Amino acid sequence: MKMLINGEWRDSVSGKMFAVHNPATGDVVGEAPLGGEDDVRSAVQAAGEAFGDWSAKSPRDRAKVLFFAAAEVRRRNTDLAALLTAEQGKPIREAVDEINGFANILEYYHALSAGERGEFMNLRGYGRTTVLRRPLGICGAIVPWNMPAIIMAWKIGPALTAGNTVILKPARTAPLTCIKLVEILGEAGLPPGVLNIVTGPGETVGREIARNPDVRKVSFTGEVGTGRQVALDAAPALKRLTLELGGSDPMIVCDDADIPIAVEGVIRGRFYNCGQVCTAVKRLYVYESIADEFIRRLTARVEAIEVGNGMDRGVTMGPLNNAAGLERVVGQVDAARDGNEGEIVTGGQAPLGEAYERGLFFLPTLITGVPHDSVLFAEEVFGPVLPIATVKGLDEALDLANNSRYGLGASVWTHSADVIARATEELQAGIVWVNQHLKIPPEVPFGGTKASGIGRENGSRALEEYMEEKAVLIRL
Repeated sequence: MKMLINGEWRDSVSGKMFAVHNPATGDVVGEAPLGGEDDVRSAVQAAGEAFGDWSAKSPRDRAKVLFFAAAEVRRRNTDLAALLTAEQGKPIREAVDEINGFANILEYYHALSAGERGEFMNLRGYGRTTVLRRPLGICGAIVPWNMPAIIMAWKIGPALTAGNTVILKPARTAPLTCIKLVEILGEAGLPPGVLNIVTGPGETVGREIARNPDVRKVSFTGEVGTGRQVALDAAPALKRLTLELGGSDPMIVCDDADIPIAVEGVIRGRFYNCGQVCTAVKRLYVYESIADEFIRRLTARVEAIEVGNGMDRGVTMGPLNNAAGLERVVGQVDAARDGNEGEIVTGGQAPLGEAYERGLFFLPTLITGVPHDSVLFAEEVFGPVLPIATVKGLDEALDLANNSRYGLGASVWTHSADVIARATEELQAGIVWVNQHLKIPPEVPFGGTKASGIGRENGSRALEEYMEEKAVLIRL
């Protein structure tokens, strides 16, 4: 596979390639060019040359390409999902869902394009005022490895619909599906230079996208430290930023919750994609009065999770994606164990057996009685580990839920209208769920508060993030 720059698939300037490994087996599943700064500069030049013609097209004509691409993605879902599982590790069922989600998002922006409009006001004493919205220009999209197809769509969908051209940088451990999806967009009619993909390390490719003065906006999804560096690199050019920097989402289970449904909410909310989701349940607060029953039922469900190669029948949780991620999760669990920060009810180690020896596996883990100042609550645990604490009531639950530098998502499980009203108002998060967790339809704006980032993706708001506003006052 090669990089796409100006509609041509080419080698990187270095001529070097890097291998992409299956995290379940360690096998090489493909390779991609080792791009660098010069490759980004070539892509920026191509994007700049393509911008005039692309931005001059009507929003509907631009979005038609997304619609045709979505249809082709659905037709090739099986092959794309298998590739995603091979490089990322998630179970094939989850990969199928993610590929369908990519198509859903492109279809959503196709539909939204029909309603794109400015504003008109007739202001007494000032005349007729029009607010025009125009594309920014060249935009950079830096995509992580955990949900590469979905997050790619979140970024390129509104950017392309709004009339921008894009430089896409996928994650080094999961670039192959993104490359295929870019290829499909080209086959669907996307003109050369409108969407360019450059693969390679973040410290070279990503930093050049953030620093390059001709890139007018950068949308980055990743961890907090890297996000801060992106902001620093982008600052001299005063470019627009969208930063989605992870989270430590609390889940509050009240004493009137439907316990079996809430347990299933934990299973999906925490262990989907091996816990490698920014909005996953990462802190569980359960009312004392129901804690024993809830933890008993939850433990039984967690122990029924089938861990293994995502391509194998019956597997419901795959490996972590990369060795660094596994090492960090192991370190966090070991730190909690060494500090006597709770009791490991189940899991807490890699699964045993020959089938797991070459993969990056870790058992789904529950830790109860976790003190509120534990590393498991203070840090984002990006893997299949769930710390649990009990609370006396809503006041304590809300205080603990908000006692975090993160503010991405949160959920409350209750049937009380008063609790719902208060929790949805007071929880410090960009998205709050009630009696559900993790679901993010394309129509809903997505982003966080505090250290979870700035800006929003998804929904009609995302189109505005990729546009400049120009006010025109006319007095006749």
